[in-house]
Amino acid sequence: MSRETLKTLFHPFESGTLEPVTGRVLFLGAEAGYRLPDGFSDDIAAAQPFRSFYNALEKAGIAVEPEAGEGPYDLTLILLTKHRGENENRVAEALQKTVPGGFIVIAGSKEDGVQSMRKRLGKLFADLEAMPKYHGVALWFTRPDDVKAAVEAMTHPTVEIDGRFTTVPGLFSHDRVDEGSRILAERLPTDFSGLAADFGAGWGYLSAMLAETAPSTVGIDLYEADWRALERAKVNLRSAAPQMRFFWQDLALEPVKDRYDLIIMNPPFHTGKAAEPSLGKTLVKAAAGALKPGGRLLLVANRGLPYEDVLAENCKKSGEEYRNARFKLLWGVK
Repeated sequence: MSRETLKTLFHPFESGTLEPVTGRVLFLGAEAGYRLPDGFSDDIAAAQPFRSFYNALEKAGIAVEPEAGEGPYDLTLILLTKHRGENENRVAEALQKTVPGGFIVIAGSKEDGVQSMRKRLGKLFADLEAMPKYHGVALWFTRPDDVKAAVEAMTHPTVEIDGRFTTVPGLFSHDRVDEGSRILAERLPTDFSGLAADFGAGWGYLSAMLAETAPSTVGIDLYEADWRALERAKVNLRSAAPQMRFFWQDLALEPVKDRYDLIIMNPPFHTGKAAEPSLGKTLVKAAAGALKPGGRLLLVANRGLPYEDVLAENCKKSGEEYRNARFKLLWGVK
């Protein structure tokens, strides 16, 4: 079932408030499941960095890339996420890639911060319009001739962490090292010398720590569903000693071809705002299935997440190595 805000996004055109655009359209944060209004252009360049959403768009026959092309575009559509910095960066990108006089149309729900975005844009663009529909709000304005000040106001730069890593808004733990990941990093094996994988690698912290802690590691393969995080990981690991390979992959649905002596992971367990332990379980099962016989899985998780059963079912041996008030460190051997 498509997100309600997809319908919100196209409602100004469906209602006749805005004329259908027949030229080139950029769709930032695109998701599958939308229906184009009558007379609307089918020359839509969708940009979606999350692998599962990307795959759904591709399956629907929509031209999609993980990042937007250079343009210019006659119209830009933006579907908001729950990350303010990411949303504002997309507005800045739209301003740079939309033709002067072209519309930029945005939609989101209360949970996506659409009202704060409305206030923010209202201070920058005098012609900002809004239309509530389908439990969300559509916003739109015309791209002015001079966008320099607005682009500067909306742009969130890369963030530096620990003096050695860089990230961007919208990534998991984009402004600090996640406490769970740090706990796992402090307990990585020092004598490991085989082939390792980092499942849900994010911007590369755990892989960097493994390369540093176990310098005899032959290689590390990073698997990550967020294309932007993987691109950051490539930057953060460019000077690492072991061979690194990077896989943009939805581990819940796309099988892993290689087998590993060690897999490390801090599995995601959210889809949107709600916790979904089934997602973490699916990824833990995929990790266990990607181990060589005798291979070891190390994972960190919130204390309340029920991963022990899936480890016991898919590993010969499993257990808990560490626990504090918030996290636990689990292991399994194939």
